Amino acid sequence: MAMYLKSIELLGFKSFGKKEKLVFTSSIASIVGPNGSGKSNVAEAFRFVLGEQSMKSLRSKKGEDLIWGGSPALARANRASVKVVFDNSKRLLDIDFPEVMIERVVHRDGANEYLLNGTQVRLKDVIRLLAGANIGGSGYQIISQGEADRILNASPKERREMVEDALGLKLYQHKKAESERKLEETAVNIDKTKSLRREIGPHLHFLRMQVERLEKARELREELAHQINDYLAREHAWITQEDARLLDEARVYDTQIRDAGRALEDARARRTGGNDAVVSEIQSKLRGAEHALAQVRQEGERVSRELGRAEGALEAVSVTVTESISASSARDFAREIEEALDDAEDTEDLSEVRLVLERVRDRIRSFIEGFADKVHKPDTAHTQHVVDLSAQLAQIQKQETAATAELEMLRQELSRARESGFVAERDVIALEAQLREAQSKLSMVQNSRAAVAVARERFEEEVREGIALIGAAVHGWQRSEIPQGSLSEDRSVQERRRRAMERLKIKIEEAGIGNSDAVVKEFNQTKQRDEFLTKELVDLETSAASLRDIIAELEKTIDQRFTEGLKHINVALGEFFSKLFGGGEAKLTVETPRKAREARHGAGPADLDDEDLGETIPEEESLYAGLSISVSLPRKKVRGLEVLSGGERALTSIALIFSMSQVNPPPFLILDETDAALDEANSKRYADMIRILGAHSQLIVITHNRATMAAAGELYGVTMSSDGVSKLLSVKLAEAEKVAK
Repeated sequence: MAMYLKSIELLGFKSFGKKEKLVFTSSIASIVGPNGSGKSNVAEAFRFVLGEQSMKSLRSKKGEDLIWGGSPALARANRASVKVVFDNSKRLLDIDFPEVMIERVVHRDGANEYLLNGTQVRLKDVIRLLAGANIGGSGYQIISQGEADRILNASPKERREMVEDALGLKLYQHKKAESERKLEETAVNIDKTKSLRREIGPHLHFLRMQVERLEKARELREELAHQINDYLAREHAWITQEDARLLDEARVYDTQIRDAGRALEDARARRTGGNDAVVSEIQSKLRGAEHALAQVRQEGERVSRELGRAEGALEAVSVTVTESISASSARDFAREIEEALDDAEDTEDLSEVRLVLERVRDRIRSFIEGFADKVHKPDTAHTQHVVDLSAQLAQIQKQETAATAELEMLRQELSRARESGFVAERDVIALEAQLREAQSKLSMVQNSRAAVAVARERFEEEVREGIALIGAAVHGWQRSEIPQGSLSEDRSVQERRRRAMERLKIKIEEAGIGNSDAVVKEFNQTKQRDEFLTKELVDLETSAASLRDIIAELEKTIDQRFTEGLKHINVALGEFFSKLFGGGEAKLTVETPRKAREARHGAGPADLDDEDLGETIPEEESLYAGLSISVSLPRKKVRGLEVLSGGERALTSIALIFSMSQVNPPPFLILDETDAALDEANSKRYADMIRILGAHSQLIVITHNRATMAAAGELYGVTMSSDGVSKLLSVKLAEAEKVAK
């Protein structure tokens, strides 16, 4: 049989004020000594170093009680330590060391230290390591003094826990408890995570709405950037072209104004120059000619009047016509003249008209001459006077004609002079009109250039506003080509673009948020936090489901191993019980949980015992299937534990402990005076069972019984001197019998 427990060392622990060490070289080691010498302190030292936390199990009230309290000969210690060494060459413990040393130290302030091969570790690490080897500080493998029948006095639930511990299910129970603890922590973390998600949910929703507004604003900015770039490219192209065109027109109109000004000066010089003097001179001559004509006409009128008087006088003295012209002759003459004139009217030939007129003239002349032959000749003096006056009148008429001709010539010359002045005036007026038109057009061009300058200022303002709204992207118009049709389209189209752009700016201002980068950053951080919490929640729920699966699997494994182990324990229990009592029967039975039993049978208050009526059943106990013990002694009608004597109870406890040890032998088993109540015959049976058990487990037996000592391979004696300090003495097996006697 492999021996795993190599040694245990005590220093300052209870009555061991000085360092004492027990080295185990036999499968059965017996510790003997008088009452009060400190034998049981060795068993409690094992409990202590293996992680026992109950001070009651260590027969103490607080950690300070475990430390050597001092005596007149030896001062008290400040710390107590117990060190146990295991042989791990066969990997009893799941750690890669051939030898494992576990040490526990307690200080007077109650602080505990756990060391594994000299390295400080946690209690949980020690318990988990030992549980894997079916070792525990409070398990069935350490039976302290007076606890032999503890398994009989235990409740069904506690009894089941002892059996599970004996079956090596402690590791699974520990894993299950750890999983349940983790599941509880996971549930708490799930609640916390959900709570955190609920806390950040409204804020995340608010931030998401803000980001959506920002995203909408960003889309609007992109649209605005496109519109601004298109608008600015068109506006810049139009302003550049329009300004160049208006500048060229202004230069043309400046040239026209300068030329018209010079021509107007020349025309005005012509209008106000030598032409006025000529007109004045001609007007002066004209006035002289008019005066001379008037004098000639006055003279002509006088002569004409005198001629009239002379002709009157001559007519008075003239001979009358002696013979009248016949009426028929006059009518014939008139008819001939009329016919000739009618012929002239009917013909279109000018030469023919002239011939007709010539004939009419000759006919008239011949008619007059024929008439004149019949008139008497006037008086010579009067006649001469008339002739002179007629000659004078003719001369005056010639003068008048000459004066009239001269006057007409002067008038024509004056008209020509005046016409020349009128032409100059018209030129002045035309040039003035041309000058005014050129000035008006230049003014219009200047107004247009002023409007273009205003448009340029507005263009620059649009650029600044664009930079404020969309940043450097506004300069995209500088790199883009001139949009098609921008130089020829109507300005109203561009104005509609500007108004649309202004409406878009208003939307952006309404949708915009102060510090958008901070909002987006906070949203991303909150979103990442929510995503992390969501993932964490999924992981936690997955972990919780996994833990529930693990717990279910562990429970299934525990139930299976417990059921199988219980069968083997009952077989071994029957054998040990029969051997100790010379017959009879003992058996462990799984009880039905109370609530399950009540639910199955429908028990009411009338079905329960009186003591059950006032009993409150804990929830975990009501659903936990405990273990009950049934015994049947030979030659007695004894069926319950309550009627067993003290010795019978001790034997039953020993049988149950040994049967549990047989099914799943622990690396070592410590029995503290479990045979104290046995008589000599039963002590021998007990010693035989010790030998059988020693073939499977390393035993450390604290006893006063000589038969038990005889079964041991080595003895350790514990004595206490007058200083109150426990000491160890090793005794060879050959000397054990002498000591027992």
